Amino acid sequence: MEGVSLGPLIFRWNGLLIMLGVTAGAALAIFRAKRRGYDPEIILDLILPTLVWGTIFARLWHVFTPSLSALQLGLTTQHYLTHPLDLLAIWVGGLGFPGALLGGCIALALFCRIYGYNFAELADLLAPSIALGQALGRLGNYFNQELFGLPTSVAWKMFIAPNHRLGGYEAVDFYHPLFAYAALLNLVNLALLLWVNARFAQKLKTGDLFLIYLFNAALIRFGLEFLRLDVALIQGVNINQVGMALLALGAGFAFFLRRKSVRSL
Repeated sequence: MEGVSLGPLIFRWNGLLIMLGVTAGAALAIFRAKRRGYDPEIILDLILPTLVWGTIFARLWHVFTPSLSALQLGLTTQHYLTHPLDLLAIWVGGLGFPGALLGGCIALALFCRIYGYNFAELADLLAPSIALGQALGRLGNYFNQELFGLPTSVAWKMFIAPNHRLGGYEAVDFYHPLFAYAALLNLVNLALLLWVNARFAQKLKTGDLFLIYLFNAALIRFGLEFLRLDVALIQGVNINQVGMALLALGAGFAFFLRRKSVRSL
């Protein structure tokens, strides 16, 4: 079942679950904003620009780092550059989370610059919401028969229809449900962020919670790439895995330097 039909309109499950993630994340952010003394209207004002910029950069990330399944369909970077209208068909080929994160951060930075808010404060406020949105949004991958891992015989294996299998795996029926692993691990990230924020509120510096989110999210994606079949390769290198490794190292190093500067005062 691809989605819910309302007359001539078809709402696909993937899109519905992504919007559920956005809505749940916004609700959590509004709740936390009220507790921190912020006007919750800030969150509502942020939804549209972060969605727009996030979607644009997520699409560009896919265009310039196409996965193996996209390449098998002929959706190469060259194809998109010579068929620019296909860039708009985001339901074909897909989106890339690293690009969505980058676009969202750019939107937040511009919002803070225009309206005079502190980027690090709002990033801390939104960090748990991003993890929640990721967890719920990943469930849509089940209905699209995507984000599956290596072939497996584990009890929780996922059946992938033949038309969604990668070349060379046409005869393989069952795979690791990578989308479920990602959803569960992002829920763990959410719980950890909320616990750290409650337990160490007096010790955290502004921006620390966002750095912890970045480190955890990057580490999760880095680890899951080892199980992923549909990787994005550039010169034989898994660009998503390398990018996430660099992000985790950068976030961890920044957090360490901030702790060191506090101890030296």
